[in-house]
Amino acid sequence: MFTLLKTDSSSKARRGRLVTNHGVVETPIFMPVGTQGSVKAVSPDELREVHAQIILGNTYHLFVRPGMEVMKHFGGLHKFMGWNGPILTDSGGFQVFSLAKLRKITEEGVHFQNHLDGSPCFLGPREAMEIQATLGSDIAMLFDECPPFPCERDYAAKSLALTLRWAAKCKEVPTPGMKFGIVQGSSYTDLRRESAEALVALGFDGYAVGGVSVGEPEEEMMKAIESAEPYLPADRPRYAMGLGTPPQMVEMVARGVDMFDCVLPTRLARNGTAFTAQGTLNLKNAPYTYDQGPIEEGCTCEACRQFTRGYLRHLIKAEEILGLRLISLHNLHFYLNLMSCVRRHIEEGTFATFRRDFISNYRSHREV
Repeated sequence: MFTLLKTDSSSKARRGRLVTNHGVVETPIFMPVGTQGSVKAVSPDELREVHAQIILGNTYHLFVRPGMEVMKHFGGLHKFMGWNGPILTDSGGFQVFSLAKLRKITEEGVHFQNHLDGSPCFLGPREAMEIQATLGSDIAMLFDECPPFPCERDYAAKSLALTLRWAAKCKEVPTPGMKFGIVQGSSYTDLRRESAEALVALGFDGYAVGGVSVGEPEEEMMKAIESAEPYLPADRPRYAMGLGTPPQMVEMVARGVDMFDCVLPTRLARNGTAFTAQGTLNLKNAPYTYDQGPIEEGCTCEACRQFTRGYLRHLIKAEEILGLRLISLHNLHFYLNLMSCVRRHIEEGTFATFRRDFISNYRSHREV
C-alpha cells in the first residue's frame, strides 16, 4: 500500500510511504543494487547502518545461479542472503536482452543461452513471475522487452504491444508481494502514453519507467519520464529503473518519481571514485597522497569517520579489498542520505531551494 503524504508546490516532487511485506519504505528512496543476492562488498548489517530501506535483486541472475532449487531449499532470497527488509526484484527482461546469447523472442517468451555457460534457457511472463514468487519478492517487476536505443518506431511499437500482452499474463500469476508494471515505448512520446494508460487499465500496485539508461542522452531520459508521468495514478509509486547520478535523481524527483536504483555507487567505488555534494573524487589521483581529510567533511559514514583520503588512496592503489569496501559504504551512504535530505525538504516546503543549490554545487569529476 502506498500513501502520498505531501506534494511539493513548486514541482511534481512527492513525499510518500510504501508498506511492504517486510517493512515500510519512505519515499523518495534509493535502492542499493544486489543483483546476485549481494550488494557488492557490503553486508546486510552494513546496509542497515547506512539506512538502506529496500534493496534490489535480479530474477535472471538468480535464475541461472544458484537456481530456484537452491532458493527453495533456503526458503527464499531474504533468508538466503540474511536481509530482513524489503526486496524488489527485476523481472530479468533487461538482462535477457543485454546479456543472453542467441536469444529468440516468441509470443510465449524468450529462448536464450545464458551468459555463464551457454546452456539453453527460457523465460516468459509466467516463468518470470513464478521465479519472483519463489524468491519471495516484496515487489515483483513484470516481464518486458527492453528495446535498444536508438530504436525504429515500428520495432518500438511491436515491442510495446508484446510487452503489454505479457503484462496481462504476468498479472494472472500469484506472487506474495506487489507487482509493478513497466512503461516502455523507447523515445516515442505517444508510445510512452499508450503504455502507461494500458498498464493503468490493467491495474498494478506501482509503475516503473523502463527502457531508460540504455545509452540514450540525458535529455531523452528525462523526456521518457515526462512522457509517462502524467498518465500514472497519483496514489501509486513511480520507479525510474536503473537511474541515475545524484543530479539526475534530484531532477527526476522534481518530475514525480519516487524510487530509484543504480549500480554507480558501488561500481565507481571499485574504481576508487567517491561521491560528494560537490561532485565525484577520483581517489587514485596523486593529489590525495598526503591528504589527511575525509572523503567529505561532515559525512558520518564509517569511511569518513575513521579514515583519510590519503589512506583510502593507498588501499585502492594497493588493490586492497578494504579500500573498495569503504568507498562503497561511503557512496551508498551518500546516495541514501541525499534521498533523506530530499524527503525532509519536501516535507518542509524547501525542495525548490534545495534542488537549485544541489544542482548548481554538483560538478562531475571534481578534483582538488
